Amino acid sequence: MKSVRILLASVAMMVCNVSYAEKKVSVSSPEGRLTVEVNVSDGISYSVSSGDDVVLKDCRLGLVLERETLGVRPRLKSVKRFAVDENIRREVPIKNAVVKNRANGVRLQMKNGWAVEFRAYDDAVAYRFLTEKKGKIKVVDEVCEVPLPRDYRLTMSQCGSFRQNYEERYVHLDAGEYNQDSPLNYLPLYMQTPAGYQVLFSETAVEDYPHMFLKGMADTGLKAVFPPVALEVEQQFDRFLIPTKNADYIADTDGSRPFPWRFFVVSKDARDIVANEIEYILATPNVIGDTSWIRPGQVAWDWWNGRQAWGVDFKAGCNEDTYKYFIDFASKYGVKYIILDEGWAVSTADPFHSNKDINMPRLIQYGKEKGVDLILWLTWLEVERNFNLFEEYEKWGIGGVKIDFMDRSDQWMVNYYERVCKEAAKHHLLVDFHGSFKPAGLERKYPNLISYEGVLGLEQGGRCKPENTNWLPFIRNAVGPMDFTPGGMINVQPDHNHTTGEVAMASGTRAYQMALYVLFTSGIQMLADTPSQYYENAECTEFITSVPVVWDETRVLIAEPGKYCVMARRSGNKWFIGGFNDNDERDLDVDLSFIKEGNRRLTLFTDGVNANRKAVDYKKTETTVGSTLRVHMARNGGFAGVIR
Repeated sequence: MKSVRILLASVAMMVCNVSYAEKKVSVSSPEGRLTVEVNVSDGISYSVSSGDDVVLKDCRLGLVLERETLGVRPRLKSVKRFAVDENIRREVPIKNAVVKNRANGVRLQMKNGWAVEFRAYDDAVAYRFLTEKKGKIKVVDEVCEVPLPRDYRLTMSQCGSFRQNYEERYVHLDAGEYNQDSPLNYLPLYMQTPAGYQVLFSETAVEDYPHMFLKGMADTGLKAVFPPVALEVEQQFDRFLIPTKNADYIADTDGSRPFPWRFFVVSKDARDIVANEIEYILATPNVIGDTSWIRPGQVAWDWWNGRQAWGVDFKAGCNEDTYKYFIDFASKYGVKYIILDEGWAVSTADPFHSNKDINMPRLIQYGKEKGVDLILWLTWLEVERNFNLFEEYEKWGIGGVKIDFMDRSDQWMVNYYERVCKEAAKHHLLVDFHGSFKPAGLERKYPNLISYEGVLGLEQGGRCKPENTNWLPFIRNAVGPMDFTPGGMINVQPDHNHTTGEVAMASGTRAYQMALYVLFTSGIQMLADTPSQYYENAECTEFITSVPVVWDETRVLIAEPGKYCVMARRSGNKWFIGGFNDNDERDLDVDLSFIKEGNRRLTLFTDGVNANRKAVDYKKTETTVGSTLRVHMARNGGFAGVIR
C-alpha cells in the first residue's frame, strides 16, 4: 500500500486577494536542485534553473479556447503552495517496485475559472492547466513555446506529418539548425546544453486530448502543434482510416478537467534521465482495481523470424504444428506467452475465425496444458468494428491482444486507446499496442496495458542500428515501457545487416542483443527469433529467458547518451547487469559496491575476441566478483550477466 502525505499548510499559502501586480512566483524542488520561476504579466512564462544556471528561459504557455484564451492578460486570484511526498507501489514494476513521488508545487488560480499548476522535483519540472468551465469546451490550440540558445544540441525524431507509426530514426542537430521550415518532430525530445545539462521533454496524463508534436519557431526554439479533430475519414487498405476533413480545433472536451502534464527531466547526470519515472508518477492512478490477474512476462514471437523451424517433421508456417513448436519451446524455458501475428486469422477482417491450418480451441488447450497463453495480433480497425471480441477472447482463454497500425494520435485515437484498455481489463486481457504513440500515462491508469511499440526496433532489420538504438534508454524508453522486440541470434555488425524474414539478422554483437533484456523496460518482452535458433544457442537462451520483466530495484550505473549505458536490476536476491556500446571499443569499470558483501557469484556473457568482425562471437564465464567489475566491449558490443 502506498503511504501518502500531501501537505497544504496555511503557512505555505497565499490564498486571497493576491494583487495583479504580483508577477513572479517561484518554487524549488525538495532538495533545492531545480527551481521554476513563473512570471505572470500580460502572459504567463516560466524559467527553469539549477543553482545559478538557467537551463530553460522565458518559456510561454497558454490555452486557446473557442471563446477565450487562457494566459493572455491573466488575472491572478490566489497562489497555493503544497508539497507531495508519497511512495507508490507499482502494479507492473518495470523499473522499481516502489516509486518515490516527492515534489514541491504551486497552483496559480486565475479568475474566470482556470489555473496553472507547477511541480518541482529534484530531477524534473512539470506543469499543467486546470479548468473549471461549465459544459463542454472546444480547445482551438495550446501554446507551449520553449526558446532555446542556438548551441543547444537536439536529438529528435523528425516526421513528415501527424500520421505516424513512430519508428523514425533520431536526428542530431543544434537548435540553431532547427527552424520553422524544418520537419515536425514528435515527443520525447532530448536536449544537451553547453553547460552539460541533459534535458528530456515529454508529456503525460494525456486523456481526451491529442498528443503533442513540435516544430521550430521563427526565432530559435520549439513550439507545440497538435493534430486536429478529424471530421471525416476514409479507409485505406484493410487497416487505416485516414482523416480527409479536419476541424479547426484540437479537442472537444469537458470544461472542468485537468489537462496533460508537460514535463522536463533535467540533470547534469545522464543516469538521472534514464532512471526517471515522471511519466508514471504524474499519470492517473489505477482505475481497474484488482490487478492480481495481470501476468507480465516474456513472449515467443513468430513474425520477425518468418515462422521458421528446422530439424522438425512438419512444414513450418502459419499453422498449428508450428505454433505447438513455439509453445513447446516457451514451456521448456518458462516463457509465459506466444504471439500469433498477422496470418493466424482467416483474414484481417475476421478476428473470430482462424485460418484453415489452425484449430484454435485445440491450440489454446495445448498451450494451457503447457502453461503457455496465446496473444493474438489484430488491426486496430477490426477491433473497433468488433468490440465484442474481448468478451469472446476471454471465453476462448486468450491471454492478451497485440493491436497494430493505429498510426494516429488525435483526440479520437487517444480515446480509442483508453476504450480498448478499459474493455480488455473487464475481460482480463493484456494489451500490447504496436504502430502506437509513446507512453503518456495510460499504462498506470490501466495496468493491463503492458507495453507500447512505436520505436525503431529490431523488426526494422538493417534500419535498426546501435547508433540509434543506444539512444533509446535516454529518450523513448525513459518515458515508459517499450516493445523493441530483441533477441536475434544471427548477429552481425550493422554494415552487414541485410534482411529480416528468411535470414533474420540483428545488428550488434551477441552480447549486445543479450544485454537488451536487462537494459530495456517492457511489461512483455519478446524473443524475436525462432525456437530453432534458440535451441542451437541454448546457453544464451537459458540466460535470456531467466531475465525478469519486472523488478524490485533498478540502478543506472554508467550512462553516456547515445554511446553506452550500464544498468543493474534486482529481482529478489539476484542482480542482473547489462551494458551496451557504440561503434568504439572500450573498457569500463563497473562499480558493484551497492551489492551486499559476500560471495558474489557472477555468470557473465561478454564479447568474444573476434566480435568486432564476427558479431556472433561471445564468451561465457563463471566467477566470483568483488566490488568492481572490469568489462571490455567490442564495437557495437555489450555484456550481460547475473550475480547471485
